Amino acid sequence: MKTISSVVEEYIKSKPFLLSALSQGIINLTSLSRNIKPEVENTLGKDVRNGAIVMALKRLSGELEFRATHRIVKTLKDIGEITVRSSLNDYTYKVSDSLLSKQAQLISKIYNNKSAFYTSSRGVGESNIVISNSLSDLVEEIFRGEQLIEKQENLSSITVKLPKENVSIPGIYYFIFQRLSWEGVNIYEVISTSYEFTILVSEDQVDKAFGVIKNLKGL
Repeated sequence: MKTISSVVEEYIKSKPFLLSALSQGIINLTSLSRNIKPEVENTLGKDVRNGAIVMALKRLSGELEFRATHRIVKTLKDIGEITVRSSLNDYTYKVSDSLLSKQAQLISKIYNNKSAFYTSSRGVGESNIVISNSLSDLVEEIFRGEQLIEKQENLSSITVKLPKENVSIPGIYYFIFQRLSWEGVNIYEVISTSYEFTILVSEDQVDKAFGVIKNLKGL
């Protein structure tokens, strides 16, 4: 049987940013209760007092935030090495029959260049290459004839090593990206493996992004 608390909980869970704002006490609960009252009443099929919704919000704002984040925060305290690289370019090409062989050519050319940064990912219709901007001429020579969808210059990457527990705890990435969003950090690309992820940001935002991620260890 559905109760006021359970209906309010479902509503809050569907809006993660609202949950975080509630936990920080920056939302007027009375105003919020008026906004969600029609949905609560429609779900329950009866009239509901604003006061009852406010009480449910007060209780849930603390309980939900704790349940959702205490394991995440504990895991993030064990974040490993954070590596920053600057002067990167990001190329996005349309997938073609010849694209993979050209990527192989590029790798063979830069294989012995220990100072070069290179990473690539492939989607259904697009393939992405992130590389040191000193190698841009080489990329554009090898990939001449391929359809370039997007090119971003003067980017920096931040690579974070995560503890192995991250794969079994939901919400790790959301928690990190939420805090980057709060600080106005615009993420151009996200590249991840099982135990590390890399974000690409503009060079003028890399210090802010690095600070956000570093501070996660002290939560």
